[in-house]
Amino acid sequence: MADAQRAVTAELDRIAPVIDALGERFAAAGHELALVGGPVRDAMLGRQHNDLDFATSARPEQTEALLKGWADAIWDMGRSFGTIGCRKGDWQVEITTYRSEAYDPSSRKPTVDFGDTLAGDLGRRDFTVNAMAVLVPGRVVEDPYGGVVDLAHRVLRTPGRPEDSFSDDPLRMMRAARFAAQLGFSVAPEVVEAMTAMAGRIEIISAERVRDELVKLVCAPYPRLGLRLLVETGLAAIVLPELPALALERDEHHRHKDVYEHTLTVLEQAIDLEPRLPGGGPDFVARFAALMHDIGKPRTRRFVDDGTVTFHHHDVVGAKMTRKRMKALRFSNDEIEAVSKLVELHLRFHGYGSGEWTDSAVRRYVRDAGDQLERLHVVTRADCTTRNQRKADRLRRTYDDLEARIARLREQEELDSLRPDLDGNQIMEILGVGPGRQVGAAYKYLLELRMDRGPMSEEEARAALLAWAAEQE
Repeated sequence: MADAQRAVTAELDRIAPVIDALGERFAAAGHELALVGGPVRDAMLGRQHNDLDFATSARPEQTEALLKGWADAIWDMGRSFGTIGCRKGDWQVEITTYRSEAYDPSSRKPTVDFGDTLAGDLGRRDFTVNAMAVLVPGRVVEDPYGGVVDLAHRVLRTPGRPEDSFSDDPLRMMRAARFAAQLGFSVAPEVVEAMTAMAGRIEIISAERVRDELVKLVCAPYPRLGLRLLVETGLAAIVLPELPALALERDEHHRHKDVYEHTLTVLEQAIDLEPRLPGGGPDFVARFAALMHDIGKPRTRRFVDDGTVTFHHHDVVGAKMTRKRMKALRFSNDEIEAVSKLVELHLRFHGYGSGEWTDSAVRRYVRDAGDQLERLHVVTRADCTTRNQRKADRLRRTYDDLEARIARLREQEELDSLRPDLDGNQIMEILGVGPGRQVGAAYKYLLELRMDRGPMSEEEARAALLAWAAEQE
């Protein structure tokens, strides 16, 4: 408790230029203002925030008037929910009128009613650790639901009955999993029980809102915690059914790995490898590809007479399933293509053997990966979960060798912009033809030749083009 008090005091001192000035403006106009939610929770955890959330007794139009002359910029996209946003220097501020909201069982959108008290506003929040406030000015901590105690015990509870909370907004069930993943907290048994009983209510929530929670969960520090909770409560069976499907029943001879546990381990190993990526982490595309890389296995599992089990073409099947799921969750086309490409290519490396690939095969690996090559390195390396240390070391050394070969070829041949040795204009000039299908076919032939043989001189490429054209006649 004392540590939390010291942490929150230090954070309030840091953000004093914002909270004190705003508190005085609202108090002078006869309104309450309180810092609420995540900023209070994270202050007690010793985490800094430049995005600040406030609750107030003022109505939106009054809030907007009080911000004029103080904020650098003001926006009101959330006005229908009672929220006015603004920027002040490096600070992003959102101020929301005290409110209560409830879901119609058949509606995807909440109805909003403004409230009159801070206690009432806090009571409608998702979890007790998010139902704490600091009144400003004066910095009086309000904690009517025991959030400080739950924070100390690292547990997620709802301010009231979880059934009421999840009925008001079923997305809070996803948020429980997300906060478990972000904070590393456990979830109270009664909350888990309510999530399990009410999982079907998530179907009234829009795909976009579910997607946003899933992205935050996957990008959190402890995604395994959140994903396990989604699977155990049955929520994953609705929002991401491919994940629980990985928990294949083992046959009596135990002829295959636990694909579900393997997948969660691959995800964690991909996270550990994120420093290799140009942007570092968290990287949603690489993480989600790691999560989805084996989802084709349940559909392709076959038991063989010799006692083995196969999953032929699970990479191709998995890529198609990934596209379908991500489209249903309303991901962007770029994200869909990036993740599904990684799923489709994640097995390609295993044809490398101990370095048998030709330079042509290495060039194709780079070309097919395109702008996802660095992520493919991460996902492929993460996909080794064997407990056989000698095998793991051998796979790592082999991939080191492949990356070294890619680096050498990239330096020699500009692999990132791999093109034929003749461009379209040169092809038309040499063949004496205009734009058309023949030029495209010739370009494709020269690109394949470039892959197989490496760079050629213009004279060599010209001779090869003319020989190809003669064969087409």
